This record gives sequence, structure tokens and C-alpha cells, in this order.
Amino acid sequence: MQPQQGPLVTVLSYNIHIGIGTDEKSALERTAAVIRSVTPDLVSLQEVDRMALRTGGVDQAAELAKMTGLRMAFGKALDQPGIDAKGGEYGVAILTRLPIRWFRTRPLPFTRGYETRTVLEAELEWSKGSDEPIPLRFYATHFDNASADDRLASAKMLVELAGVNPVIPCLLAGDLNAAPDSDPLKTLASSWGIAGAGRELPTFPATSPSRQIDYVLFRPNERWKVIETRVVDEPVASDHRPILAVLELLPGRR
Repeated sequence: MQPQQGPLVTVLSYNIHIGIGTDEKSALERTAAVIRSVTPDLVSLQEVDRMALRTGGVDQAAELAKMTGLRMAFGKALDQPGIDAKGGEYGVAILTRLPIRWFRTRPLPFTRGYETRTVLEAELEWSKGSDEPIPLRFYATHFDNASADDRLASAKMLVELAGVNPVIPCLLAGDLNAAPDSDPLKTLASSWGIAGAGRELPTFPATSPSRQIDYVLFRPNERWKVIETRVVDEPVASDHRPILAVLELLPGRR
């Protein structure tokens, strides 16, 4: 067994279905309990409501941050998500143990899709023990479920985004609404490593998962070693099961 060379980071991606479980009950505390159970450093959340009347006017990202003791950033995709939402905002969110240096929301390509989608990009300050903190770029996203063209265009955009700063360690997590052998995943794999690649890791539907559409990715490939990838055994709290990856950051070139 090789000795550990670098610090570990635990990443969780979870489509929380606005806190509504497969039992049709709305229970944000249940969502928080799932997150706490795996003590993640970084969390990408999808289908998050903010001040929407359909979910009681709660800022779900802020509430989950409070319940889990994590920092939070929210990325709006829609002002009024659907006819039943009655106002508020909807999108993706990041929860993290790490200090957030900055964050910004970018729109994903939208031509034929069901609704506008975004990627939330954050630069985090990662301390490696006694060493100086290093920047870590984290992307949380949710690809469209209706348009294959938009999913492919979104994948190409994320390849370009990560290429802007090729040396900075980057992690990407989200619901990509695409199978491992699909064109969007093949496109991402041209520059991103995929945690658990080559294994079956079904995440949807939560009650009896039959396909993987949720992922954790990393780059540059040579800087990361995947220690563990698994689907969290939680069939009720959402219509997706969360996917978790533990990665080790390897020393860079000197």
C-alpha cells in the first residue's frame, strides 16, 4: 500500500428535489441529515429553492448550510421556476467547509432545453495543514434533462472553462442527466477525470437506481488520485441518490 502523498477532500453531489422525498414529504432536515452522515468538504446541490412559496418561502441553501455547519453559495437558474412555484428562485448551490474566496454563476447553453440551467463556480481556500492555503476551483452544475444538444454544448463549455486555468486544481460535481457512455460524458472525459469511471454507479431513480446521471469529476488528471467513489444508500430523501468521491491531491511539479 502506497503512503498518502497529499491532502484528501470528500465531495458529494446531491440532487435534493427541493427537499421532497420519494414519500412525497417535504423534509429539509432529512436532506441535511444525509449530508451530515458523510461529513463532506464540498457539496454540489441541485434543484434548490430560494424563498419560493411552494417550499414555504425558505432559503433552502442557507437553511442547509445552518443545519450542516457549512458555508454556502447559491447560483440562480430561474426567477420563477415553473407554474407551481409562485415566485422565488431556483438553482444550484455549494456547501463547503472551506473559506470561499469568490463565486459566480454562469448560464449554460440553452437552445431547446426544458429550462435555463447554470454552473456555479467558486474559488475556495484549501489549507494543507502547515502549508500555505492553495486555491481550489469547484463547479456545481445541473445539465438540462430534455435537450441532448444543450447537454453536449454544456459539456463543451465546462471543458473550455477548466482550460482557462489548467494548473489550478478543479473539481466538478452535479446532475448531468447523461449516461457514462453518452457524448457529453465523452466530451468531458477529454479533459476531466471521472471518479469511478468504468464502474456501474447508478444514482437514479432513488428507490431502485438503474442508471448513473450524477457525477464527480476532477482535473488536472495527474494531480488527483481517486481514493473512493460510491453511491450513498439513501432511497427516500430525494428522487436521486447522492454520489460521493474521496480524492487525494498529489504534489505538483516543481
